[in-house]
Amino acid sequence: MSSEFWLGLGLPPELLVFLAAVLPVSELRGALPLAINVLGIPWYWAYLIALAGNLLPIPVILVLLEKVLNLLERFSFMRGFTRWIYALGQRRSTPVEKYKRIGLMMLVAVPLPVTGAWTGSLVEVVLGLNQRGFDLYQSGGGYCRGNSDLFVFAGLVRSYTCGRSAGWYRGLPHNTLKKPTSLT
Repeated sequence: MSSEFWLGLGLPPELLVFLAAVLPVSELRGALPLAINVLGIPWYWAYLIALAGNLLPIPVILVLLEKVLNLLERFSFMRGFTRWIYALGQRRSTPVEKYKRIGLMMLVAVPLPVTGAWTGSLVEVVLGLNQRGFDLYQSGGGYCRGNSDLFVFAGLVRSYTCGRSAGWYRGLPHNTLKKPTSLT
């Protein structure tokens, strides 16, 4: 989708990036390419906004997730969904059970589908770890994941599409990079 679509929503670009980072499906892996490659936000601002959007909801998720799932469990038509969510948390909890805090950090940091801050929060709730100071390690995992996503989406993608090798790393402003002239 083009930047005209996103900017046509009437929201500031920074808020769009923040909201994309908050969503459980996109998180950092969706917010960073949106910010850097679509909206033209400089990589350093994109990283800070996306990281804040990804990490700020963690305490709220930890407080509300179990309560919301327990509430949904009361409705018969939602039981399948809540059981699926708990089963997902159980399936993803293996590294956390084995390595505890470092396992949670690894779970959040690995840039694979169905990993990230939301899954880390779900695993904390399923294992009953949300009151034991695991949040710092989850934030560390988000920081590591943000760095890897930034490298992939800002470094490799920009270097191939703009004909420059990692120009963002040298601190060049986004608008000085050449736009691709063709798709080939």
